[in-house]
Formats: sequence, C-alpha cells, structure tokens
Amino acid sequence: MNALEIENITKRFGDFYAVKRLSFKIPEGMIYGLLGPNGAGKTTTIRMVMNIIIPDEGSIKILDHMMDEEIKEKVGYLPEDRGLYPKMKVGEILLFLAELKGLRGSRARKEIDYWLEKFDLMEWKTRKVEELSRGMQQKLQFIVTVIHQPELIILDEPFGGLDPVNTKLLKDIMLEMKGKGKTIVFSTHRMEQVEMICDDICLINKAEMVLEGNLSQIKKQYGKNTVVLDYDGDASFIQNFPEVKKIDDYGKFMEIKLKEGSDPQALLQNLVGKIAINKYEVQEPSLNAIFIDKVGGKGVKDEEDSISH
Repeated sequence: MNALEIENITKRFGDFYAVKRLSFKIPEGMIYGLLGPNGAGKTTTIRMVMNIIIPDEGSIKILDHMMDEEIKEKVGYLPEDRGLYPKMKVGEILLFLAELKGLRGSRARKEIDYWLEKFDLMEWKTRKVEELSRGMQQKLQFIVTVIHQPELIILDEPFGGLDPVNTKLLKDIMLEMKGKGKTIVFSTHRMEQVEMICDDICLINKAEMVLEGNLSQIKKQYGKNTVVLDYDGDASFIQNFPEVKKIDDYGKFMEIKLKEGSDPQALLQNLVGKIAINKYEVQEPSLNAIFIDKVGGKGVKDEEDSISH
C-alpha cells in the first residue's frame, strides 16, 4: 500500500501556478525528499496533502484513503510556520497537545518523557517555551509531531534552526523511525540534508516536477555522464569530440561532462595512445550537482510573495 499518492494536482492563485500537474507515489516505510528552491511549490504541495488548501485539480490519497478525521489521526505534520504557546511550560504543552491527539494519562506521560530524554530536553520540562533556544523549540515541535506515533510523518523544512549536532540527531531519529515502518516525507531546499537518509526524491522547480525517483538510481544515471581524467600531455583536443558537452580543465586533471546517451568507454578508447592516462573514472555526482544541473541558476519567485499578490 502507498502511504501517499498524489495524482495530477494543480493549485493556482490568480494567474500564478503554485503547483502544476504534480504526481508521485510513496510506498510505506520509506523516507521521501520533496526538494526544490525556495518558492518552488513544496509548502503548497504539503498544505494540499494536509487538506489545509484544496487543489484546483487532481486527487490525493493517504494510506489508500481520502483525508478525513480518522486518517488525520494517523498523520504527523510539522508545518513550516511553527506555533507553540510561549508562556506554557514544556511538559504542560506536550501533555496538552498529546491529549488533543488522543493520548491520555500514563501513556501520554510515558511518551513525553521518552521524547524529552531522546532529544536531551528533560531538564527543560518545567521551563517555559519562550526560555528555549530556537533549536530547542524546533526539537519540541518535532516531538509534538510524532508523539502519537503516526504512520505517516510530514515535515516541512524540519532542520531549520538546528546546529550540526542536532541535525545529525534528527536524521538518526528519522532513520530509526523508518526502521520501525514509519513513512517520512520532508521538504527542503538544502540538498546535503537529503543524501544520507532519503530513499526516493521529487525535485520541483517553478511549480513543476523536473526529476523523480530512487536517489541511488538517479545518481548512478547522472554519474554515467561525468568522467574524471588524470593525464599527462596535451588534452585540448578532447573538447572537439562530439560526445563532450563541457570540460572543467584544472591542468593535468579535468572533469568531463558528456552529452546524454554518450558512452564513457567510447571516449576512453578515443583517448588511448593520444595522452598518458593516469586515472579515468566515471564519477557519481552529488545531489547538489544534479540539482544545479536541473535547476541551474535560474531564480524562482518567492512562493509566499507570489501568492500574496
């Protein structure tokens, strides 16, 4: 069963497309990255999934059902705009929100203490929310999101405000929850947060999907087009080969970007005997390099500004 299934959803605000004909399916038990530049349409997509705004076209299913109150109880949602009562104490607000999500008595208190210990916040249990740092409040928001043990967890920019230590802690917890069968969908514009934890990704730019699929397979596919060459001799002739798209030459070392469909082995055969080859390697690119290749330096309008106008 798919944890989340999105079929051709579109959302317009006047003449502005926030999301345009977006489709993907997320099987249960995986971590899925919804990626893209600021303003690409990630938050609008998540708000449609959560039924906060209604798509103009298309359909959304969660755990094989349309969103209703019963399904909503099985979803944990961390919004982009955080909201905690600053004057309440940490333990009190967690108990209040846990009860709203159906937890009572000893079970609620057990879950609260478990998560406070896990995030090293137990000593702050009797302190007011406003006394917590931004990073601590972010961890508190995450606890609120998962305290009722939802099957589907949706996180909008979950690493905002976290230092490197707590970023790693949150990633480890997400992987642990995946190991328990939970499905996690999270949005980000920072590619380095994705590479170590995501199974599949969807890259959105200017309201439309530009790339989707298994992260490892995507990287292998793109890796076929990038060659690292360590050489001796004059290699300037390589730029004239028809399969070569771009060369970054650092002198005795170059990165060669091949045109789509080109065979790296055919290029190697053309080089043999013409220069001394010390190293020839097909390189797997970083997700950030793929992101730049697909999105480039093209700016995107800020989503919220576009909506407000």
